[in-house]
Amino acid sequence: MSPNLARTLKLVARKLAQLIVVLFCVTLFTFLLVRFLPGDPEDLLVPASDNTGDPRTDQIVREQKERVRADMGLDDPLPVQYWNWLSGFLTGDMGYEYGKQDKSPVSERLAPALPPTLQLILYSQVIALAVAIPLGVITAYKEGSIFDRLSNATAFGMLSLPNFAVALLLAYWIGVRSSLPFSPTGYTYFSEDPAQHFTDMVLPSITLAIGQIAIYMRLLRSDLIQTLQEDFILMARSKGISNSRVLWRHALRPSSLALLTVAGLNIGTLIGGTVVIEVLFGIQGMGSLIYESILTRQYLTLQSCVAIIAIGFVLINAVLDVLYNVLDPRIRHAS
Repeated sequence: MSPNLARTLKLVARKLAQLIVVLFCVTLFTFLLVRFLPGDPEDLLVPASDNTGDPRTDQIVREQKERVRADMGLDDPLPVQYWNWLSGFLTGDMGYEYGKQDKSPVSERLAPALPPTLQLILYSQVIALAVAIPLGVITAYKEGSIFDRLSNATAFGMLSLPNFAVALLLAYWIGVRSSLPFSPTGYTYFSEDPAQHFTDMVLPSITLAIGQIAIYMRLLRSDLIQTLQEDFILMARSKGISNSRVLWRHALRPSSLALLTVAGLNIGTLIGGTVVIEVLFGIQGMGSLIYESILTRQYLTLQSCVAIIAIGFVLINAVLDVLYNVLDPRIRHAS
């Protein structure tokens, strides 16, 4: 077995073990946390009687609530409830979401909600990196210049703006007041109308990207400033290599490691931001589904959403570990 293959298999095994631990800890914490929320699901599903003083009516309501609790498995001990959900989740059976009239599989709620959230995170990351990388390179090269100071001041301002404030400002001034074709609310699937899809996603993607632009730009700038002082950069310049080639080919590659790390870790932050963004822009994604599940006490739906997010988070960081070996040979040789 070649050394590279052995290192790859070792990395995969380590990430699988990490995935199991993260999935268990996150889902168990979420399972216990939602049980402490005030209110019971059956109180939301079974309407209260108008004639609360009638003993027969009160008995009927109590029996209906008991049937709902039994059907949802809430009468079982907590360890049994958790194991029933986890074993079902691992086999593809995520349980049911209960309404006042009927019930529907949780998987049917997750399937249409997952693409909008993934697209929102992807578009916002593309926008953030496309803006932050050139700004970070230029400000590092022109350290101390007016452009550098202005960019840093702007980044501080962007970091101080909460997502909901940016969303409201963009939705009103661009989506409502301006003549631009960007929609302030709604979502269109890409397969239905690609042009309308991107029109709907521009404002929420920019909203989610603004804070990330400031973080990525400042991080890359500080890392590049240090990299430009390294001996291999001075040697490249002494050989007559142009400044643009030194910046974009020799300095950016090792300086992008920290940027990749933060970009991967920020996936969790972006998912948290989608809850607010999707609600404000009327996007029926995972964020909106989590928000709705909390309000209606849909335990199984909430636990499944959190589990999928945890799995995605670990997988993305596993891919980043592989990219580290590609971007920096020192890591590959040291491992």
